[in-house]
Amino acid sequence: MNICICGASSRTLDSVYYEQAELFGRLLAQAGHGLVFGGGKEGLMGAVARGVHSQGGRILSIVPKFFDEPDILFEHCTETIFTETLRERKQLMEEKSDAIVILPGGIGTYEEFFEMLTLKQLGRHDRAIVILNTESYFAPMQALLDSTAEKSFMSKACFGLYSIVDTPEQALAYIKSYTPTTGNIRRITDYNK
Repeated sequence: MNICICGASSRTLDSVYYEQAELFGRLLAQAGHGLVFGGGKEGLMGAVARGVHSQGGRILSIVPKFFDEPDILFEHCTETIFTETLRERKQLMEEKSDAIVILPGGIGTYEEFFEMLTLKQLGRHDRAIVILNTESYFAPMQALLDSTAEKSFMSKACFGLYSIVDTPEQALAYIKSYTPTTGNIRRITDYNK
C-alpha cells in the first residue's frame, strides 16, 4: 500500500512533532508500505521521509519544478516526479496513494485535508483519511468542524469520512482496518439522524 502524507515543512516546531512524524515513517516502512509525499527535506514531511528511509522503505516524491532548488528536496527518494503546478502535484499524490495521513501543518496542510475530504464526500475517491493529532494539534480545527455541523453548514455524517488518532500506531491500525465503500457519487445527508 502507498500512503500519502501531508504535513508541515517548518524547521521551527517543538521536537515532539518531528519525533512522532519520524516514528510514523519508520512504522510505515516496517509494515511494508510505501510513502508518497511532497518531496521536502524539512519539517514533518522530511521527518517522515527520514523514518521511511532509515528502514529501507519506498519513497515517491512528487514535487513542483519550482521547488527544485539546492537544499530543499529530500535526497533519498526511490522515485521523483516533477510537476508544473501545486494542483498537479496534489492530483498525482492522490492518484498514486491508497490512503492519506494528515500530520500537523499550516495552511497548505489544511487545504490538502479539506480537498481530500470534499472529494471523498462527493464520491470521487474512497481512500482512508486519518489525522495524526500529535499534541492535540487539530483540536481547534475539530471544534470548528463541530460548530460547522451544529449550525447545519455541513452534515454530521462527514465525521465518518475521516478518523482522528493520537499516535502513529493508531494511524496505521486505522488504515489497516479501513474498508472502502463502493458506489457512485453520493450526497451525504443527516436525514437519518
